[in-house]
Parts: sequence; structure tokens; C-alpha cells
Amino acid sequence: MAKHRLRRGNRLQISTGGVLVATAVGLGAFMLPAAPAAAEPITIPGIGTFDIPGVPPLPPAPQAPAPNPAPPSNLLPALPPAPALPSTRGAQALTAAQSKIGSPYVWGATGPNAFDCSGLMQWAYKQAGVSIPRTTYDQVNGGAPVAKGNLQPGDLVMFYGASHVGMFAGNGMVVHAPSAGQPVKQAPLDSMPFHSARRY
Repeated sequence: MAKHRLRRGNRLQISTGGVLVATAVGLGAFMLPAAPAAAEPITIPGIGTFDIPGVPPLPPAPQAPAPNPAPPSNLLPALPPAPALPSTRGAQALTAAQSKIGSPYVWGATGPNAFDCSGLMQWAYKQAGVSIPRTTYDQVNGGAPVAKGNLQPGDLVMFYGASHVGMFAGNGMVVHAPSAGQPVKQAPLDSMPFHSARRY
């Protein structure tokens, strides 16, 4: 009985050994090239250099791109951007009218140093390249009508039954030449009785 157990144990050892030998031979045949090749050193960064037969060397590590060269010192510095021009004729006329704040009121004057109310409007629009009528009674009939709630900067606003005119400046304000003794100034839109508005 003991002999039989011993024989079975030998058979197991022989079988296991045979499997190990066969596996090693198979792996060796798989790993080795058909023709002998010289060993090539392979360097793995951070690990080391190894000689592995038949394996081509790793390509060199890519180089970092060269930094951009400094611009030539003889180039002129960049110019600051030009100030933005008003986008509409009305906004351009408003800018012109506001430039005359403080100018004296003179009845019948149309600028460039003194103005009456309609003369200021005509002069300001002329600076924007637009020709408008001379008097408030003609200005109220030109352009296009605008509701008080739709006013835009540059719109003409008529007061006192269209006997006085100012230019809407936004934020509830108008620029106008009020009367003798008072210079061109800004005033609240609602400080005078609204009649109508026109857009040129």
C-alpha cells in the first residue's frame, strides 16, 4: 500500500516537472528570435538601462520646443486704441451740443460761440453732417415723430407748445440754450412742459 502511494507521488512530481519544462521551452521559443541578434541596451527613464536581445532601442525623448524669440527692440510700441465715435448721427450731434455747455445764449445766434435754442440744435446736427431746419417751428415738422417713452440721445424735444427746443441727452436730461442770461446747459427733461419730439 505504501509503495502504491509512493509511486503515485512520483508520478505527480514527474508530471509537474514535465509541465514546467514544457512551459519554459515554449516561452523560450516564443521570446527568442529565429536568428540570433545582438543585444540592444534599452534605457527606461527613472528605472535603468537593460540589455534585451532583438528589441530595437526606444526612440529619443521629444525635445521641448524652443521659446519664442524676443521681439526686435526697434519695433514701435503699440498705439492706444482710438476713442470710439458715437454710433449714430443723433449721438454725434449730442456730443457736439454738450461741447458747447457754458456758451452764452444770444437770440438768433447759430454758433459757434453763442446760440439760441434752435440755433444750438441746427449747429450740433451740422457737426454730425446733417442739415436740419433753423427754427423750432420748422424743426417740429421735420424728421420723424418720437414718443416721449422712446427717446434716444440726440432726439429733439419740443417744449412750451414747440416754442422751445432741447436735445435729449439720456438719463432724463436735455441739453438746451434756455434764454437770455442763462448759458447752454443740461436740465431735467421734466423741468419743462413736454410738447413733442423729433428724430433726425
